Amino acid sequence: MTPDQNLFAQQETNRRQSVWLVAGFILFFAWLGFGGDWALYLNTAGAGPQGYHHTIPALGILSTLLASGICWFSWRFGAQRVLWATGAWELIEPATPQQKQLVNVVEEMAIASGLPRPRIWIVPDPDPNAFATGITPQTANLAVTEGLLDALDRDELQGVVAHEMAHVSNYDTRLMTLLAAMVGAIALMSDGMSRFLRFGGRIGSGNGGRSGGGGSDRGGKGGGPLVLVVLVLWIISMLLAPVVSRLLAMAVSRKREYLADATGAQFTRNPAALASALEKIEAAAEPTRTITRGAAHLCIVDPAARKISEREGLVADVFASHPPIRQRIIRLRGMAYQQLKRESTASGTLPA
Repeated sequence: MTPDQNLFAQQETNRRQSVWLVAGFILFFAWLGFGGDWALYLNTAGAGPQGYHHTIPALGILSTLLASGICWFSWRFGAQRVLWATGAWELIEPATPQQKQLVNVVEEMAIASGLPRPRIWIVPDPDPNAFATGITPQTANLAVTEGLLDALDRDELQGVVAHEMAHVSNYDTRLMTLLAAMVGAIALMSDGMSRFLRFGGRIGSGNGGRSGGGGSDRGGKGGGPLVLVVLVLWIISMLLAPVVSRLLAMAVSRKREYLADATGAQFTRNPAALASALEKIEAAAEPTRTITRGAAHLCIVDPAARKISEREGLVADVFASHPPIRQRIIRLRGMAYQQLKRESTASGTLPA
């Protein structure tokens, strides 16, 4: 498969996965809502004539509407919320040589990639890092930290910007922006559902106490074990949702970083510059504190302390939001050597 074919295949995969992500998100919330309705229906089925009978699936309807609203909000405003959470400010008129250089580099990489120039943002953080966000290339945003501008020279900055433009070109930013918004929403809903579960349990036990003897027998025979099974599945789903969504975001990021590195190197024709930039970023001792874990998969490197992402094997594959930086550097160095070898062969000399 040629690089262009690989790029187009990745774009189509990202579009398809974005649709599946939205559908799965809505279905998951529908399960939480209608599953809760079912559990309450079974739990109150044996209540007496004066007891509460849960017959209207209000939880399911509300949770499905809420999930649909979150998806719409994530699509329309997810990128802005990510930028707002980092404290980023938009660079409109560059006031320093570093800012002017950044604007020039972004404009150059927009031309090289054939994409519209994204809006440029500065994140007030001394740790070097960068990320891109947005649903379409026309609405893309590119953010860099103040530490990145201080740490990198022009060629290295060009490599980082090209990497982020590659994410925009591959439609990675659409999928990862949706994930960032939905991971946060699932975490909030998990906490809210745990409180509602305690509230629902009090309703069930109170009605059971008021029901008559025959009604209690019917509830115990027909609904008791089934209520327990539904509640257990509901609780497991609720507890695992934040973990699964976070792992999904990490897996999505890891699979796309290598391709973005390669695509960015094609834009600059200088893979060694991105390798050098990654080495400087790796050497930074402090984490990027302004970027939360929920948006970690958007960044060029893990904004947290990179102890896990520096490792290889099962632990890194499961818990790291990015592939090992050393592996990325090795691949980029290999690309640089192959490029130098081709140029040397064309000129009749061999690389040292």
